[in-house]
Amino acid sequence: MHTELSPQFTNTREGEIARQVIAKCVHCGFCNATCPTYQLLGDELDGPRGRIYQIKQVFEGEQPTKELSLHLDRCLTCLNCESTCPSGVQYHKLLDIGRNIAEQQASRGWFEQLQRWGLKTFLSHRQLVTPMMRMAQLFRGLMPASIKKSIPTKQSRGVWPTNHHARRMLLLDGCVQPGMKPLTNSAAARVLDKLGISVVRESSDGCCGALSFHLNDQQQAKQQMRRNIDAWWPHLEAGVEAIISTASGCGVMVKDYADVLADDQQYSEKAKAIAELTKDISQVLLEENLEQLQVETKQKIAFHPPCTLQHGQKLSGVVETILKRCGFDLTPIVDSHLCCGSAGTYSIFQKQLSAQLLENKLSSIYAGKPELIATANIGCQLHLESAAELPVIHWIELLDQAINR
Repeated sequence: MHTELSPQFTNTREGEIARQVIAKCVHCGFCNATCPTYQLLGDELDGPRGRIYQIKQVFEGEQPTKELSLHLDRCLTCLNCESTCPSGVQYHKLLDIGRNIAEQQASRGWFEQLQRWGLKTFLSHRQLVTPMMRMAQLFRGLMPASIKKSIPTKQSRGVWPTNHHARRMLLLDGCVQPGMKPLTNSAAARVLDKLGISVVRESSDGCCGALSFHLNDQQQAKQQMRRNIDAWWPHLEAGVEAIISTASGCGVMVKDYADVLADDQQYSEKAKAIAELTKDISQVLLEENLEQLQVETKQKIAFHPPCTLQHGQKLSGVVETILKRCGFDLTPIVDSHLCCGSAGTYSIFQKQLSAQLLENKLSSIYAGKPELIATANIGCQLHLESAAELPVIHWIELLDQAINR
């Protein structure tokens, strides 16, 4: 598609990115075939092709409206469309720009603005999330079922390895995960310790920026990214071989630091180095001799691959390969490429669509008759856990439990 940029976007970075992305779209509609919201709603404006066309109109001079914001908000940012697109359209880049423009020019109501401010303030700071979660867990038994299901049961972190290996990797602690699922990162540290890799952490880092970025506060997100780069840089200079994430949603954001901070003269080169060193933990394990773990298991599990892992990071099938190599029996999941409906804060702002996607996902999972459900992202884990009849855990915990010590 050809785009005639309006004067306000001519010779701007946003305009040039939009023009390049839109030019690759041939309007074939393959993206709609795998778009969760298009499948549920059947509305062209709620599929990637329609959203591209709506954003194109803005860049050609049309004023953003609340209706445009609604259609952009309904997008899960699952990036299934990018995996499907035969033309290589980088839809997410156009979506990020379109959402930012709509946020600035099509104002939201005061209550919605307050909600978004509250989520950005609370969820992006583990110093707030962790003590508040402990308090909620203390009174969990007294709460109504509708609230109780959204509060994970209290979990012990377990023993953190104290061995010092020549190989060292820096672990992203995250903001929500340490308070809600503290076992995940310690399990990762124990598995890597068994493979001769020490895990180091940095207490002065924080949210990767994904929460603010996808709530269209890109300036706050960039500040969080710069803070993390400053916190992690001494570790890179000290020789850590990788920055690893156990939350695929955080990993895909950090791998995007180079693009987001491309125009930042002070941070662009460091952001590029950070992005290049960042790996999902599955990428690390895939390259290791897993026989060292001495895994003993006959468990029958369903692995739900998060969209941020299979579409965002393009690591489809990697965790499944690792689990199979370790002896796990993986049950089939029909339409495993589709989103579970979590998508960060999507389950809060788009409850009806999110609930329908969750119901569909769980039905597909149950069909294989697994003993439990494993996944690779804290958001998916909490979302599935809120309605699942089976235990839901992070796959690295599954591996940690099965190691013969």
